[in-house]
Formats: sequence, C-alpha cells, structure tokens
Amino acid sequence: MILIIYYVALLLVADVAAVLLCLWIETIWAAASMPIFIALYFLNLWVCWLVAVRLTKPAPAPQQQPAE
Repeated sequence: MILIIYYVALLLVADVAAVLLCLWIETIWAAASMPIFIALYFLNLWVCWLVAVRLTKPAPAPQQQPAE
C-alpha cells in the first residue's frame, strides 16, 4: 500500500512540474509545448515508478556470524 502512496505522491509532484515547465515553454514556442508535455508525462510514469520501488525496497536482513 505504501508503494502506491509514494508513487501517486511522486507522480503528482512530477506532473505539476511538467505542467509549469510546459506553460513556460508555451510562451516561447507554443507548438513545442504539447509534444514536450506528452513526453514528460510518460517519462514521469516510468521514472516515478522506479523511484517509488526504490524508496519502498526492504532493507536487507543482517548477516549472522557462524557459531563457533
């Protein structure tokens, strides 16, 4: 469950950043705004999933020393 929460939170932050970036790009070059947004949107889906999985990865179990 925590994985999905992290994923959605990361995705919301990344999508807001993509929207703000594309709004700025639109003032400079309107035709490029939509293709850049679409590319960023799908890239965000993939990268946010990788980051969320990495954040929720369980810690490795400590190694036990062999008994003497």
